[in-house]
Amino acid sequence: MRTVGWVAVVVATGVAVAQGPAPLPRAPAATAALEKASEVPDTQKLERSTQALGTMREVLRQVLGKVEEARRTKDVVKLNCANEKLTQIKGLLRISEQADVSLQEALTRREVATSEHEYTKVMIAQQKVAQLRSEAEECIGQLAFRTDENLFVEVEEPENLPGGDPTRPPPPDEVLVRPPPASPVE
Repeated sequence: MRTVGWVAVVVATGVAVAQGPAPLPRAPAATAALEKASEVPDTQKLERSTQALGTMREVLRQVLGKVEEARRTKDVVKLNCANEKLTQIKGLLRISEQADVSLQEALTRREVATSEHEYTKVMIAQQKVAQLRSEAEECIGQLAFRTDENLFVEVEEPENLPGGDPTRPPPPDEVLVRPPPASPVE
């Protein structure tokens, strides 16, 4: 049973990372991987919650690395994007840690509804953190336009091009207007 839970967590994480930013394909896969808390034994709830917290802390470290990478490249857009994801992950981790403590207390008091609720909070937070990790990777990957400081561009202009600036055409040739004849000749 322990292996099945770990596979579900890996599948949920893998789906969020592999599919990218499109929210519609990810949502059904994430929902399918989240099993009912009532079907998970109490001992498994504690183990899975602890594993989920470890996974979320690792994601936090990874995203911190992305923020540092963005800071080193001095790219404000990447930095803001990665910082936003980091802030959301910190909040979800904080909620999950509180839910884990509440889960332990509820299991000790044998409060089934409360333990299921707290377990579900941790599992949902884990899926959201996995999604935020992939979004943070997109912040760094897609928005990065890296150039080498020694990069130079050489442009070769074909010789058969017309010269001049096309936005400033030359003035038209002078038009000679002939006056009409002074007297009709018949």
